[in-house]
Amino acid sequence: MNRGSCLCGAVRYEVADAFEEMHHCHCSKCRKAHGAAFSTFARTSKDRLRLLSGDQHLQRFRSSPPVQRSFCAQCGSSLLFEFDALPEAIWVAVGTLDGDPELRPQAHIFVGSKAPWHDITDELPQFKEYPPQE
Repeated sequence: MNRGSCLCGAVRYEVADAFEEMHHCHCSKCRKAHGAAFSTFARTSKDRLRLLSGDQHLQRFRSSPPVQRSFCAQCGSSLLFEFDALPEAIWVAVGTLDGDPELRPQAHIFVGSKAPWHDITDELPQFKEYPPQE
């Protein structure tokens, strides 16, 4: 079981079972949402995610036509990411996890729009936009 929360602790969640995949996203929207060179998200199915508390603090924002982001309205922590093309999936901001998800990032995505001041120095695969979907 993976558990996590926002910075202020108002929103708490748990994810049953292991995550399906993890990636670093370098798109401009993720950079702005996280205030960092990239964001790291792990995917699970929506039926495995359970809010333990703070549903009233969870604010949703459509950052682009196919993407909805959720964050804590109290502290601003970025928590969740949903993509319309995969309606059964949800991505959790890995930085909000309380423990080790026992999965490591598998790729860098949207490197075509990465921050020019950040160099990717690891050996993970890099994709200009979305990686091929299985």
